[in-house]
Amino acid sequence: MPPLFPEPMWISTRLANSLMADNDISEPKRQRGEISLDGDEIIEDGVVESIDDAADLDIAEHVALKVGNNLTFRRVDQYLQGRFRQFSRTTIQKLIKEQAVKVNQNYAKPSTKLSAGDIVDVILPPPEIREIIPEDIPLNIVYEDDDMLVINKQANLIVHPARGQKSGTLVNALVHYAKNLSKGSECFRPGIVHRIDRNTTGILVIAKNDTAHWRLAAQFEKRLTKKYYLTIVHGTPELTSDCINQPLGVHPTARVKYAVRPDTGKEAITFYEVLEAFRGYSLLKVNIKTGRTHQIRVHLAYIRHPIVGDDMYGGKIVYQWQLENKEPIPQEPVMARPALHAWRMEIAHPTTNEQMVFEAPLPKDMQKMLDELRKFRA
Repeated sequence: MPPLFPEPMWISTRLANSLMADNDISEPKRQRGEISLDGDEIIEDGVVESIDDAADLDIAEHVALKVGNNLTFRRVDQYLQGRFRQFSRTTIQKLIKEQAVKVNQNYAKPSTKLSAGDIVDVILPPPEIREIIPEDIPLNIVYEDDDMLVINKQANLIVHPARGQKSGTLVNALVHYAKNLSKGSECFRPGIVHRIDRNTTGILVIAKNDTAHWRLAAQFEKRLTKKYYLTIVHGTPELTSDCINQPLGVHPTARVKYAVRPDTGKEAITFYEVLEAFRGYSLLKVNIKTGRTHQIRVHLAYIRHPIVGDDMYGGKIVYQWQLENKEPIPQEPVMARPALHAWRMEIAHPTTNEQMVFEAPLPKDMQKMLDELRKFRA
């Protein structure tokens, strides 16, 4: 039998172990990292965050392939189907549509033609988590009945498991707390109908059965819910209220970030209102009409008022000496995470259709910063 990896060839240890773990390459298992090379060369292999529009990003695989001389399919979609046989044609098409495939640094179309020597960059979807371990993680429950559960999520809690984190998530806590949760379309995200970032606090709605899941999810899909956030930003916007209508997409060079993309981005609409202005900072109320990944964070950074503590998008960690306008001294930060809180949710009950309103008080760190800022109003 010919070797699995023709010489010359290099491949990362992690991916090689994934491919060869069974020591039976005549009947290889269809694992996530498995690639049918057929003379091609893997020139890069790593872990990145996915491109899905989800508030908690899954961990995905980045692979760069150099096309060899044994080119059976010239179209990139057919080429990828031949290389990643564990993925369906629909999945491959979606990857291309979502700009997860590049050919020679340009976003590919399904019909993009390949030649020997071309470089194909692919962001592969995250793996399915087949087992969820119940964990006794405290939940701050705002409301509960037979159909839905509403919680006030704490900071530093990712919503669902991914390859990089299979435990310590909200889903692990929910499986421990509730006997029955909706399955939705993904068995490793029981009850989850919407998401917020790991370090965003506040209101999160959970479905307790499948009927409730689809009815709640439909409201988010049709943009029938109203979602309000409170955030502390650097500086004070020139306009006391405004609409930021700028399309968002994956950052062109940093794939773990998002950016305003007028050319290829998806519609993203954010309304803000200045509630209080302080020396160097402001408290904003934000209402989003769409639910793009990092939407509020990117939009506020776009208007040059990044969220306090959001170092990914230009925000700075804040210390007490800064609030008091004093010389730097060693101390614990007042805000060491993005100061963003999902404050209020308006949604129809999945069974009664009654309009329900849920609010979550500010977390202690944001409240402490506001108390300090109010001593030094603008």
